[in-house]
Amino acid sequence: MKTSGSKSPRDRVASHVRDIPRSGIRDFFDIVSTMKDVISLGIGEPDFDTPWHVRESTVFSLERGATHYTSNLGLLELRKAIAGYVKRFFKASYDPETEILVTVGVSEALDLALRALINPGDEVLYHEPCYVSYRADIIFAHGIPVVVETKPEQEFRLTREMLEKKVSPKTRLLLLNFPNNPTGATLPRKDVEEIAAFVKEHDLLVITDEIYAELTYDGEHVSIASLPGMKDRTIFLHGFSKAWAMTGFRLGYACASPELTEAMMKVHQYTMLCAPTMSQKAAIEALSNPEFDVAEMREEYHKRRNYLDQSFREIGLRCSKPRGAFYAFPHIGDFGLTSKEFALKFLDEEKVAAVPGNAFGDCGEGFLRCAYATSLDNIQEAMVRLGRFVKRLKK
Repeated sequence: MKTSGSKSPRDRVASHVRDIPRSGIRDFFDIVSTMKDVISLGIGEPDFDTPWHVRESTVFSLERGATHYTSNLGLLELRKAIAGYVKRFFKASYDPETEILVTVGVSEALDLALRALINPGDEVLYHEPCYVSYRADIIFAHGIPVVVETKPEQEFRLTREMLEKKVSPKTRLLLLNFPNNPTGATLPRKDVEEIAAFVKEHDLLVITDEIYAELTYDGEHVSIASLPGMKDRTIFLHGFSKAWAMTGFRLGYACASPELTEAMMKVHQYTMLCAPTMSQKAAIEALSNPEFDVAEMREEYHKRRNYLDQSFREIGLRCSKPRGAFYAFPHIGDFGLTSKEFALKFLDEEKVAAVPGNAFGDCGEGFLRCAYATSLDNIQEAMVRLGRFVKRLKK
């Protein structure tokens, strides 16, 4: 009970936490959870089950007593497997002894990187529309988020010219996410090379979140960590949630120079200690034959992407063709409704859930994120309903 002159419980919360809004995605799906028979194009979670051989290895690991702590850095066997995979797929070499840290999902890896590198008042460049956590995580680390707005006219690419307009003497870091959530945008090699030159010229560090890299449909994926002179300036983040459909295993990793890895490990060992042991065992199995598991799912996502892309054109919605990840970001700003109003009305009238674009930053207003991490049958029915809904709005 509050006494005269005492602070309310809300006033006792740290201001940098109190003033952060709740996730727009989670708030929207709190509403969805109360409804029945909804087709969801919402949460970015693969509809595939984790490959059986990975699940089976998890059962075996539990039966064999893999229920104890591991090294703070993670199982050395897993770090060796990660090093081999990153070298093959991303063309970046890391020492498994000193340059790889296994984390509780990429979310923890990002949090560790920001907290290990940011001093209060440092500016961090990041691009929007973007994953909902980025701005909040920068603020939680006492940094200053500086948004760089990407545009559908440029297929939501990030360019050096955009970055040059926002860099300042206080800029410390650049945060990248390509393929991108929510737009599905990718970066061609030329753009990545020019961004690397910008980073070196301004003596910055890069955090690159490449969790959707395997789900690239058009062109090659180029990691900035693989470019000359960039390894020591880059913290490379990746994990198993998306391409291997292992969201519930909560397993990611960070690769960086020994000094940066040690800094992240300090925060990790005082907070998380280590990632779940059985998840680490499962990841070792996932990396034993990664190409087959990933290729099968990627091909199915590719088919769904193509169907959505064609459907939006037929419905009359402008949409930059997603070239990676499993999201499309059509423009729905021509009907006199905000993104949230459109999404709620669409949900109410047609029982289809998609996320309002402004959940991914202010420049996402006027867009709708549609995840194609659901069956093609569901997507086809959702597009029938979207076409019907848009037709009514046009009257």
